[in-house]
Amino acid sequence: MKYYLIAGEASGDLHGANLIKALKTEDPQAQIQAWGGDLMQEAGATLRKHFRDLAFMGFLEVVKNLRTILNNLDFCKKDILAFQPDALVLIDYPGFNLRMAEWAKKQGIKVFYYISPQVWAWHSSRVKAIKRDVDRMYVILPFEEEFYAKHDYQVVFVGHPLLDVVNRHRTPADWCKQNGLSEDPIIALLPGSRRQEISRMLEVMLDVVDKFPQFQFVVAGAPAIPADFYEKIIEKKGQTGNVMLLKNQTYDLLTQSHAAVVTSGTATLETALFGIPEVVVYKGNSLSYAIAKRLVEVKFISLVNLIMDRELVKELIQDDCTPETIRAALDELLKPGKYQHMQVGYRALKGRLGNAGAAVRAAADMVGVIKTGKG
Repeated sequence: MKYYLIAGEASGDLHGANLIKALKTEDPQAQIQAWGGDLMQEAGATLRKHFRDLAFMGFLEVVKNLRTILNNLDFCKKDILAFQPDALVLIDYPGFNLRMAEWAKKQGIKVFYYISPQVWAWHSSRVKAIKRDVDRMYVILPFEEEFYAKHDYQVVFVGHPLLDVVNRHRTPADWCKQNGLSEDPIIALLPGSRRQEISRMLEVMLDVVDKFPQFQFVVAGAPAIPADFYEKIIEKKGQTGNVMLLKNQTYDLLTQSHAAVVTSGTATLETALFGIPEVVVYKGNSLSYAIAKRLVEVKFISLVNLIMDRELVKELIQDDCTPETIRAALDELLKPGKYQHMQVGYRALKGRLGNAGAAVRAAADMVGVIKTGKG
């Protein structure tokens, strides 16, 4: 059978790659074309568009790049029609993917959605469109099943795919030595995966480096962003020589870190699953943030706190995200006994995420739905 997958960012590429592997196990003759990244391509998909060309965040950024977005939509539709897939598989990335779901449904193409858009946070009105356009929704957060049930829509809870990714990861014993790191404890800086957020968040993160001379700071470089993009920011902040950049090694870095400063997003959950105490930060365009604040319907911004329904990790958002507040939060995080306290909360977090095997369960269900013709 033929599958067309669309992922628009690094986390979607990761989960899409594991889903592709599971689909190929369930359906050895599977033909897969995809929008995604290197991981999806390595897993066996024919890559039609790389996510680095798709990542526009914030209201202003979307407006400025509207022509590109519309061209991408047009290209995608033509590409799908030429491929004639048995199913369109959408992975998060709602601004683009919900439009594709509406179009595909009208074309008579079966639509699967793996990893629900965060409609429970804002735009809950989109549930009506999802019920209309999506044949099967696969959710990965424990409260999403209940949320959709309130809207009279049955979804499939498959557990969180990060459980598999984190459980499988192994870091070489001499990793620090291989990368020229000293024996000083590490504070990891995870500024995000898109250029706009990296440039904004890395600058404020770097301002705290001099306050912690007993630690070494390491920046986790995103796969699709060239090293010189980070290096220019590090040089601009006068931290060349004090901060190391490591590309494509985020999980290895987290396993070796004492603490982390993490931009809000999937990385906050990844950091927690590796058991690393963290401070969650976010600072967006002022106008975009003001609009989002009026629309958002949740108490927290990090996945960790949303899942736990309490502040397990410190969140510093917008005006509260300054070098002074980050320093104070790190000071608190590094206090004796804080690490053990965080582990108790992290164990409870893992308990809420279901069992490993999310991609396998989703793939088996997708293949079964196509074969039986049921949705």
